[in-house]
Amino acid sequence: MEDEILQVKHLSKNFGANQVLRDIDFSVRKGDVTSIIGSSGSGKSTLLRCINLLETPTSGEILYHGENVTRPGVDAAAYRSHVGMVFQSFNLFNNMTVLENCVVGQVKVLKKNKTEAKENALRYLEQVGMAPYINAKPRQISGGQKQRVAIARAMAMGPEVLLFDEPTSALDPEMVGEVLAVMQSLAQEGMTMLVVTHEMAFARDVSHQVVYMNQGVICEQGTPEEIFGAPKKQETKDFLSRFRKEKEKA
Repeated sequence: MEDEILQVKHLSKNFGANQVLRDIDFSVRKGDVTSIIGSSGSGKSTLLRCINLLETPTSGEILYHGENVTRPGVDAAAYRSHVGMVFQSFNLFNNMTVLENCVVGQVKVLKKNKTEAKENALRYLEQVGMAPYINAKPRQISGGQKQRVAIARAMAMGPEVLLFDEPTSALDPEMVGEVLAVMQSLAQEGMTMLVVTHEMAFARDVSHQVVYMNQGVICEQGTPEEIFGAPKKQETKDFLSRFRKEKEKA
């Protein structure tokens, strides 16, 4: 299909004798938000790292607009400028200001001049509410603010797809909402997003597609209505009921 930006085909990943991903198949369509849910250790983050070429798949293919990016000779840095990633641990440069963090990749990878890169960075920092902090270093701002800077940095590269690896898991509970609000506004603007998350309300309310993973395989995938409203597999039902119980306790 023409509107499929990413296609993951028969993807497997082994670390030594440990098979972490087995025969993963799904696609990401333009403008869609795909949420990947599942218990810790089910392979979600490894899948995202394979899609971003931070890990090399053991077998299978990742197609970006029909081109297999796992083949030898692919320019990973150029590909990552189209398929950006936001990490759970922010990965900001501690010796750089907020603004410098959002400029450096544009200059080094996209070869933009500094003036243009700064203007672009400021636009996205404004969008995520971080323009007042452009001269701060990462140590001077909160976790939620760091994550918003990380999102602005990824957006400043002009990606076609944004990958989020549990972007709220390292945050204090009161900061989770501010990051989810930024992600929700990006979704409303039509940003194509692939999100590994434990935030079930976000997966249910913002996603177009939900993928439930268990023990390295895709157990079930469908619309939020299908997965949350009428899951077919017992494993999916068990996971969601366990999650609901944890939320009730909290």
